[in-house]
Amino acid sequence: MQENIIAKQTDTALEKERNNHFEHLEISAHDRIRLRDLAKELAEIAAQPIQLKRREMWRQNNDLQATRPLILCDPENGWQEIFSMKDLRCEGELARGWELSLLKTIFWGRDMGDDRVVDAVFTYSTVAEETDYGMSEKRIRHDDRGSFTWEPPLKSYEEFSRLRMPKIHVDEAATLRKKQLAEDTFGGILRVYRKNYWWWSLGMTYQFVLLRGLENLMYDLYDEPEGVHKLMRFLTDCNLSKLEFLEKESLLSINSDNDFIGSHSHGFTKELPPEKEGTVTPMDMWGFCESQETVSVSPEMFREFIFPYQLEIAQKFGLNYYGCCEPLHQRFSIIKEIPRLRKISASPWADLDQMRELLGQNYVMSIKPNPAYIAVTNPDWDTVRSELKRIFHSTRGCVRELVMKDLNTIGNNPEHVKTWCRIAKEEAENA
Repeated sequence: MQENIIAKQTDTALEKERNNHFEHLEISAHDRIRLRDLAKELAEIAAQPIQLKRREMWRQNNDLQATRPLILCDPENGWQEIFSMKDLRCEGELARGWELSLLKTIFWGRDMGDDRVVDAVFTYSTVAEETDYGMSEKRIRHDDRGSFTWEPPLKSYEEFSRLRMPKIHVDEAATLRKKQLAEDTFGGILRVYRKNYWWWSLGMTYQFVLLRGLENLMYDLYDEPEGVHKLMRFLTDCNLSKLEFLEKESLLSINSDNDFIGSHSHGFTKELPPEKEGTVTPMDMWGFCESQETVSVSPEMFREFIFPYQLEIAQKFGLNYYGCCEPLHQRFSIIKEIPRLRKISASPWADLDQMRELLGQNYVMSIKPNPAYIAVTNPDWDTVRSELKRIFHSTRGCVRELVMKDLNTIGNNPEHVKTWCRIAKEEAENA
């Protein structure tokens, strides 16, 4: 069980602040009993033989030994419609966070019905704070679950000198306290170890548009090409420096074990170490880049302004996953230059027939079906089944996984994700 289920940009400033306040790192006797009870339930699920079978299927698929299409469903924001704050029995802030993660993993293992692997583990993360770029965007939102606008701080490239390379400051005392609390709470039930998450994507265009603005980026590609290259060079140097620091300080973690990689997938493989004594390097890990923000940019401009910088990052990793919501059939001739590229996202806007021809059996196609079908009050399950049949037919002969994600709602009904998983499994068996 992961301490935090990672999704893109879900950490708020308040959460980061709380995680770094030592006084919040406490687990009461009352909360400890609740957490241990949930841990025992999780351990029972993890002991089921199906978990080993699923693990092996993911390994085979990731190593290009095609199995049936594997199914993964993450409700993401829809989790709030499965578990609400009133469902939590723990009282302390840290304990409630751990309780919610346990409840999610138990639901995955007992109720969801997909191919998620559940292990008898609990991971805690290093307590650390990362500074900004010397400036940061001002976000304007009206709903915590809705979209937001922002005011980009880099008004012109003449202000470039204000940018600063972010620094990571580790709180060793708080990290040790966290470790002790996890071991005292879950010891004898779950295996407890440290696992760090320092990024979701290393694609850099998200950070670019937060600093400069999306509309500005589109204009800058024509009007300020040198500025675009200058900012992408800066962001690349920041990431390279970050990787160097994390490796030097032994702060990187293996992600080819029971972990989420890329835009949601398991990373089991024989080509990377499942665990390692000593310093973990990027070459021991899956890397991940995407560039959803440049979806309207031509392949030629993507190759000129974005890809060379992503390539510098990706070549550091042992295996690579590329893409999220952007359709990649028009960019595949470019991104296939990434060394050790293994997984490619096929979003709802991708041409799956073209993707089939481009990827063949040389890559894992991570197919993302349209989440709109189950984000409604009364899904049309016949249409859902027909759409899955179409997807599997269009991608026949490929190494495939099917990942339901990007759900902002599940129609306030947890049965929707369970029904989708059941239908997806049925169609996968016949694919």
